[in-house]
Amino acid sequence: MEPKQKLINSAEVCVDEALCGLVRANGGLSLMEGGHRVLLRSDLNLLRGKVALLSGGGSGHEPAHGGFIGVGMLSAAVAGGVFASPPPASILAAILCLHNAGAQGVLLIVKNYTGDRLNFGLAAEQARNHGVDVDMVIVADDCAFNQPSKAGRRGLCGTIFVDKLAGALAEEGCSLSQIVSKVTELLKGIGTLGVSLSPCSVPGSLPSFDLPPGDMEIGLGIHGEPGIKRSKIASADEVVKTMIDHMTNNESQSHLPLKSGNSVVVCVNNLGALSCLEMAVVTRATIVCLESRGVVVARVMSGSFMTSLEMVGVSLTVMTVDQETLRLFDAKTSAPAWPNLSSVCVSGRSFITEAPEMSPHPQDHTHKEGPLSPVMRKALVKVCSTLLEKQEELNALDRASGDGDCGNTHAQAAKAIQEWLKDHVVPGCPGRLLSVLAGLVQEKMGGSSGALYSLFLTAAAGHVTEGQSNGAAWATAMHAGTQAMKKYGGADVGDRTMLDALCPAVDELMKLKTAPPGGQLAVLQNAVKKASLGAESTLHLTAMAGRASYIAAERVSLPDPGAVAVATIMKTVMETLEEK
Repeated sequence: MEPKQKLINSAEVCVDEALCGLVRANGGLSLMEGGHRVLLRSDLNLLRGKVALLSGGGSGHEPAHGGFIGVGMLSAAVAGGVFASPPPASILAAILCLHNAGAQGVLLIVKNYTGDRLNFGLAAEQARNHGVDVDMVIVADDCAFNQPSKAGRRGLCGTIFVDKLAGALAEEGCSLSQIVSKVTELLKGIGTLGVSLSPCSVPGSLPSFDLPPGDMEIGLGIHGEPGIKRSKIASADEVVKTMIDHMTNNESQSHLPLKSGNSVVVCVNNLGALSCLEMAVVTRATIVCLESRGVVVARVMSGSFMTSLEMVGVSLTVMTVDQETLRLFDAKTSAPAWPNLSSVCVSGRSFITEAPEMSPHPQDHTHKEGPLSPVMRKALVKVCSTLLEKQEELNALDRASGDGDCGNTHAQAAKAIQEWLKDHVVPGCPGRLLSVLAGLVQEKMGGSSGALYSLFLTAAAGHVTEGQSNGAAWATAMHAGTQAMKKYGGADVGDRTMLDALCPAVDELMKLKTAPPGGQLAVLQNAVKKASLGAESTLHLTAMAGRASYIAAERVSLPDPGAVAVATIMKTVMETLEEK
């Protein structure tokens, strides 16, 4: 097996380059010199007289811990190598730096892993010898094991809740001992559980464990340590229910005590490679599951907060809260990775907005007939039957350059219009009829041609009314429709689309504005000829728009089916008028 490909420069420098990238991108952060992987607030002077907060641990959990540095959260963070505890010398350098900035004490927030406990503990003892007032809280929020070993519960994403609450207390000027006793109490109400559908791999190494396709692991750690059980991947709702059942199971020594009526803050944490879509599905499932147990969900944060490189998984952290804890949770922070949450309670709020009243479909209205109704009905009937006759011909043309369904989409429109004609009168107002047709093709025709015809008819409809339906009005209407197609479709004459038949015909129709009454028929006949010639001309054009534009020009040896359809429709309308 090969190590997994990663987008880095080298495994040796990836941690230092990642820290550099984080600091370069954030004005609130700075990097300690001298090879120490220590990130600090760039405004250390603001710590004078306040307790400073220091956390850290192995890299690979980004944005933890560097992303949580800022006013109201951490003052500094120390990074180790990927999944490796930071060295005591760097932790000590960070403590002394905060002390020298005038902090009145330093609180170490440490995840419960042996390496972290030892190295942070050693640095704390050394700092005391330097006269620093330093204390440590250990976060052990993992709910996986029913009977934890001597090592105790692991520290997981609940750590960032501690960063946030301790940070708010420090910002308000609480003393070190006050913060420690408050946080120690809060820790009893925080629990986390993870589930993963894949392992992760340290840069340059093989995956941390083997997980067969279709399996998931529940209760794993953030370094790819094994969990408590494997099972087949289930639906998001089932996975979330399993997780919350396990976290709150009273028989487990590491359960989170949660009863109906409790208020909670929830963190849905992406372990690295779940899509945002899946995260939102899991977030919904989590809120619904907790509410079904009578729990009030006060706040939800959903995103990547403490990851495990590229692990495809999620962890849920639940913290029971009262009003005071919520106040601290809501306090502002400038930490770049903390989400900009609303301070409205998630449960119990109305989260549906009424849809606006849409006018019913124009084709459902009752219309009044008028003098133009018979000829318009006759033309429509003929257009529909012609398009149905031409269905296979248009499909064959479309197979040369598209997906071969142009005839089918025109036939769908024709059938929809035939159905409508059965039980509706044709309105005397042409604009009304065009609106009806626009609604029918939008609903029934499908494809981009449905949208284009609908645009054309909608834009044209406003220009022809019962009182205003002479040749000049129709010319204006056709012109408006064509302009709308160009504007929204992005094509023009010469791009091998239906516009190659439509535009020359419309240019000819504009002569209706000045033609003498006796000369109107000749203009119409010329317009139909121009449409046919335009459709034939597409034989020699390279498609610049629509689906055919993705196909090699030399493979396209037939005219454009959309242009042929438009020319056919115009010719059919003309024939109806000539009969009259």
